Amino acid sequence: MKKKLLCIALAFVFAVGLGLTARAEDLALPAPSCILMEKDTGQILYESNAHEKLRPASVTKVMTLLLVMEALDNGSIGWDDTVTTSAAAAAKGGSQIYLEENEQLPLREMLKSVVVSSANDCACALAEHVAGSEAAFVSRMNDRAAELGMADTHFVNCTGLDDGPDADTHLTTAYDIALMSCELLKHDEIKEYTTIWMDTVRNGQFGLSNTNKLVRFYDGTTGLKTGYTSAAGYCLSASAERGGMELVAVVLHCKTSVDRFESAKALLNYGFSGYALVTPQPDGGVPSVPVVLGRQEAITPVPERTEPLLLEKALASQVQTAVTVDESVQAPVSAGQRLGTMTVTAGERLLAEIPLVAPEDVAARTFPDLWAEFLKHICLSA
Repeated sequence: MKKKLLCIALAFVFAVGLGLTARAEDLALPAPSCILMEKDTGQILYESNAHEKLRPASVTKVMTLLLVMEALDNGSIGWDDTVTTSAAAAAKGGSQIYLEENEQLPLREMLKSVVVSSANDCACALAEHVAGSEAAFVSRMNDRAAELGMADTHFVNCTGLDDGPDADTHLTTAYDIALMSCELLKHDEIKEYTTIWMDTVRNGQFGLSNTNKLVRFYDGTTGLKTGYTSAAGYCLSASAERGGMELVAVVLHCKTSVDRFESAKALLNYGFSGYALVTPQPDGGVPSVPVVLGRQEAITPVPERTEPLLLEKALASQVQTAVTVDESVQAPVSAGQRLGTMTVTAGERLLAEIPLVAPEDVAARTFPDLWAEFLKHICLSA
């Protein structure tokens, strides 16, 4: 008979669909297209027209920043690099810090200017620094979008400006923006910049003021990026963290700047008030499993996956975890071999069934091992 351990706990991993968005109330937002996503699980908490293809304006730069951060991670560029401004970068319009051709700035200042003030000239200069040209960089943007599952996205530039003959094909969706925003937020260093309210570059000679007003006025804001053109309207990918949970709210094609910030705040408030991340461990632990004829007597299983579970707060308080493990296992045992199950429930509702697996190999005892053990037993008994 299998051993059982019942305990009140938080839950381990999201293994079955909970249909959270189906229960989401109508928030009556002014944003024509929007989505609310939890960063770690990718769970959607609210959406409205989230797959409608729209122009993203400077929210495009979330992908630009993601590729820069990934280039820094893989060492193809460095944090201490100096970035030189090309004629093409200096000619960019819209938001900028007015770089001049051949002007050089530290990469950190270029990055800060893109994040805080949405500087198009700096975005282009960074793109060229990473890939050699903006066109080559845009190709990488589209490749990375495909890798992330952004099926409704096509980029034609690194800035989101509505210029050039192909500007009307520069399109994405609120859902796709949420995907790339969650990916960018995996890079903790970016938050050193996305949480800046005011700063300077060029030795204090040029002031920067964050276009994302939530940085100052919304508790827990971690970023991320605003956007506006006359064709795109007012756009925003906003992220915030409270109680160990980070949410991403994307709103597109708003009529006014007030609409985009109020819509994002309403989405974030909805998420933080109604949901929580829980990552449980049973109070009594997981029982060990005896290993028959193994080189070690027993092995303690571990969960196959340890991702957090996103639940409505009311449901989270009812969570129970039941652990069942095999009575014994025959050696040899392979790492990852299933030895039991962790079942997570709330009331009558099944939330997850998580395999419990061996954390390491356990070799079987050989004939010489058994013979030596027999002789040792004989000697001790004499």
